[in-house]
Amino acid sequence: MNWKTFLIGVSSGLAGGLLASYLVTKDQPKKISPEKILQQVKAAFKENGPISGSWIHMKAEPYEKNHLSYVVYKGGISKMNQDGPTQYEFIADATTGTILSIKAI
Repeated sequence: MNWKTFLIGVSSGLAGGLLASYLVTKDQPKKISPEKILQQVKAAFKENGPISGSWIHMKAEPYEKNHLSYVVYKGGISKMNQDGPTQYEFIADATTGTILSIKAI
């Protein structure tokens, strides 16, 4: 076998693989890491006092609100208020980090 033919075959295979990878992933929105979203939510809550705990699901899941579909992370914050500890659940968009819902439980 000729080295030129081998190198042409390897090069074209590599180029085809890279092109296929790009075409498959170009239309998929990039997700923000759940840790970064949790940091953003904690920063927003810390403006009104100290936080005693927090958590977030590491797996994004589909969510629908007002007939719009999102991919979201769900999590929670524990906070000390004047009346004692209060827990909140939040839902944040995985692609933008926008908080879509917060409710006290």
